[in-house]
Formats: sequence, structure tokens, C-alpha cells
Amino acid sequence: RVVSTQSTGEVQRMTLVGDVDNRIAIIVDDLADTCGTVVKAAEKLKEAGAKAVYAVMTHGVFSGPALERVMGSCIEAIVVSNTIPQHEKIAICPKIQAIDVSSILGEAIRRTHNGESVSYLFGNVPL
Repeated sequence: RVVSTQSTGEVQRMTLVGDVDNRIAIIVDDLADTCGTVVKAAEKLKEAGAKAVYAVMTHGVFSGPALERVMGSCIEAIVVSNTIPQHEKIAICPKIQAIDVSSILGEAIRRTHNGESVSYLFGNVPL
């Protein structure tokens, strides 16, 4: 686990908790914006001996220098949902992969509208 302390949008301190030597590391976060934090975390994991580093983010904003940072980083792939269109960014940065979440979001909206259980979807994802 990588723990970071942020203020004013910049990481002040980052600490790795645990052993990643000769293991595949997966970074999970909610947002990929400028990608400074995720790239620093990936570098920290590689320095600690991780075989490979992947990142999974819910929303891929990829603003400013993000694509250059990802391309120049040790991150093997960064997987995001398609809550924001990614076609142009994937064409520029092949490390980005997008997962289509339209069916699950549509089903959640349908269930909410009809007064049905949304928590049902946690164990039964429509394909």
C-alpha cells in the first residue's frame, strides 16, 4: 500500500507499506487527472522491487501533462472506465485502456427508477 500526503494538489510525502518485491502491483484510485501522484507511486513501487505496475482508476480525465507522464512512466497499463470518452487519449497513449460501464450504469438507473434493488448489482453484473 502506498500512502501519500497531499496539499495544494502536490504530493508532499509518499510511504510504501508492505512488501512488493518480485510482485505485480496494482494502484487503485478514483481519478486520473494530471497523473503526477500515480506516476510517483509507480516509481516508488518499482524502486521497492515490483515486477510490474498497473493502475486502475474510475475516471480518466488525463489533463495537462498526464499523457506524457503516463507514456514516460514505468506503468504497464492504466485502466479507466468510459465515464469520460477516451478514444482520442487511447490513440495518443496506448498504455490507456477503457472499460465500458454503460450497461451497469443503465441498469442502475433503471432499477432506481422502478424502485428495485441497486445493491443486487454488486453480485449480478449484467453483460
